[in-house]
Amino acid sequence: MHMKMSKSVLIGILAVAAAGAAAWSLMPNKGAAEARYATVPVARGSITQSVAANGTLNPVVLVSVGSQVSGIVKKLHVDFNDHVKAGQVLLELDPTLTQAQLQQSEANVASAQASLELAQANEARMRGLFAQEYVTRQDLDTAVQALKAAKAQLALAQAQVVRDRTNLNNTVIRSPVSGVVVSRLVDVGQTVAASLQAPTLFTIARDLSHMQIDTSYAEADVGNIRVGQQATFRVDAFPNRIFRGAVRQVRLNPTTQQNVVTYDVVVSVDNPDQVLLPGMTAYVNIVVAQRKDVLIVPNAALRFRPSDAGARQGTARDSGERPAGEARGKDNVTPMGTVYVLENGQPKAVRIPVGITDNRMTEVLGGEIKGGDAIIVEDLQPPAKGGRGPGMRFF
Repeated sequence: MHMKMSKSVLIGILAVAAAGAAAWSLMPNKGAAEARYATVPVARGSITQSVAANGTLNPVVLVSVGSQVSGIVKKLHVDFNDHVKAGQVLLELDPTLTQAQLQQSEANVASAQASLELAQANEARMRGLFAQEYVTRQDLDTAVQALKAAKAQLALAQAQVVRDRTNLNNTVIRSPVSGVVVSRLVDVGQTVAASLQAPTLFTIARDLSHMQIDTSYAEADVGNIRVGQQATFRVDAFPNRIFRGAVRQVRLNPTTQQNVVTYDVVVSVDNPDQVLLPGMTAYVNIVVAQRKDVLIVPNAALRFRPSDAGARQGTARDSGERPAGEARGKDNVTPMGTVYVLENGQPKAVRIPVGITDNRMTEVLGGEIKGGDAIIVEDLQPPAKGGRGPGMRFF
């Protein structure tokens, strides 16, 4: 009898314990929830939004020096990286042919001058004879016409002299600007052929202490870029150094490659120590917006979504690259985001209007959260697929 009573009591105790454990497992466990979810407090701080693109460093003015006449390169006076002044001699072509042409033109001038003098004497003689009625009017007109033709022929010969003298002067190539020789495309003995287009002999950068970056920004980013915005950039030659510049121009001419539309954004750069060289690749960030002393939340909190079916979720749907997603506020302009706070051990969705983002933190424009509130950024113990939530397990 005693054994039966003990067994009954034991069964009753186990039943009560099991019921209590089941009830306890169904009650919200604040400590377990806090251990499961990683949270961060909402803080105040500064945030900067920027757009990034690659570009190429170029001189502000790059002059291609050519030749208007043909000839063989006789002398070279400058080479790569030489500093030159405006008007300085860069190159000389062999002047033999152009000198011969000039001498021929000068001889033609002398011949035309002699023909003019003869025509003037004939015209004066005819006028005297016509006054004495020894020649006809037609003879006088012929003498007058011959005089005019002789004057025109002299003017033509003189113009040819000017042309040939100019060609002779053009055999000496001078720099049109002061700057640095970036490239030299000819050598001594090479024949320069100037036909329909002047051949390029030298390329001169006018001033390397002021340069520009030509960058290609996608149409999605170019709407936020304005003239005067500050920019920072790096180059591979100095990976630990940050250079600064400013947006000088957003060019209207678009470029389309594989259905992607980009625009050339020109960034002005000061290069006083001339360590930046033409052609370097620049990795540019243009600051499009800045905020100071505002509420900010991690983007991880805006991306977080609880996996439990019983979680109190918001009704809006967020998607896209920006953590705030495509949802809009009541004004249909302000983007909205969703963060989660713990309430009675369960994640609770809170809708907030959001502003700019630096791809790590996002500005909060208002809503029901305030500084110091703990928001969830990660589920440290997501339940197994198809399994039950955390609780006591009985064997």
